[in-house]
Amino acid sequence: MKHSMLLRLLSSVAPPRHRPSRRSLRRSITYFRRLSANSTAFSLPVCCSRRRIRQYRSSRVIADMDAGNLLDKAKRPVDFRLCKVFGSTTELLEIQAENPTFHVLFITGNPGVASFYKDFVESLYNFLDGNASITAIGHISHTSKDWESGRLFSLQEQIDHKMDFIRQELRDVKVPIVLVGHSVGAYISLEMLRKCLDKVIYCVGLYPFLALNRQSLKQSYIVKLAMSSFLSTTASLLIASLGLLPMGVSRLFVSKFIGNSWSDAAVQAACTHLRQYHTMRNVLFMAKTEFTKLAEEPDWDFMRENQSRLAFLYGIDDHWGPLQMFEEISKQAPGIPLSIEREGHTHGFCCTVAGSTWVAQYVATLVKDRISQLQ
Repeated sequence: MKHSMLLRLLSSVAPPRHRPSRRSLRRSITYFRRLSANSTAFSLPVCCSRRRIRQYRSSRVIADMDAGNLLDKAKRPVDFRLCKVFGSTTELLEIQAENPTFHVLFITGNPGVASFYKDFVESLYNFLDGNASITAIGHISHTSKDWESGRLFSLQEQIDHKMDFIRQELRDVKVPIVLVGHSVGAYISLEMLRKCLDKVIYCVGLYPFLALNRQSLKQSYIVKLAMSSFLSTTASLLIASLGLLPMGVSRLFVSKFIGNSWSDAAVQAACTHLRQYHTMRNVLFMAKTEFTKLAEEPDWDFMRENQSRLAFLYGIDDHWGPLQMFEEISKQAPGIPLSIEREGHTHGFCCTVAGSTWVAQYVATLVKDRISQLQ
């Protein structure tokens, strides 16, 4: 495609007030071409990528569960609901149990698109034997429509949003709450636990992003992208340009070139949400605020004080949740149960049926054990 055609295409994607100049777009296109030509480490903080799995030995707890027959169990489908949380339109996935003994509130990563976790939520409900109601809550403006008129939301605002949800929607829930968070959702869950110790009995972090990984070249590229308003705007325009394609073409493109092992739910979520300019701008803006906040040292005192309420699952070769953080937690708070997933599902487990099912069983096993200890 010629430069002039590409410039017209990109200029038509963003709202008028967000459109960069033609000169800026030319500079940006040249930048991304050079970046992609010179480095294979560049990627957006999207759900999953294929990684080479290497052997890792640890004296800590290793998760090693047989997933042979997990896919055969029938699942109860989730319900999708739009909810106004203190004025902010929020996408939810829900399964309501008839007689729940506890409520699982799942906090998404970044992108905070709840529908990416459809297979996971259905599997988790099944493995918990229908004894828990489950809600997966998406982030503000990581949505299929621009409900917030282009406004950008920080990490702290997303944390406040989840607390507002508990106050509004779970205020009258009589059963205890279990928090489960993926990636930066694990950090959000920790902050929520800090603020509602009376209601939350357990918090599970999956492939947790708890601190900036200064040793990761890939993460350093994402930091540069997110910290630059010019680059993040242009990257959002480039990705949102896929929204001009018919849905069928976009699904084919995602399935073939981005996630050839992705589930139908993950492909659909990518096509309906990540092609939206406002969503990608919020993904990158939230990432910018994540990198600023998570450059700080984790609150080890709080984690030590609440060791019995916490558990973390790490993966092999995951730059968001590196194994050096696994080892650091084991030193700073040795009472926290830590596990390593070595089945090859990677950080983006939610993008495949097998990954969603395996992680759901892992979470269910932890939660059942915790509930039995409290009874």
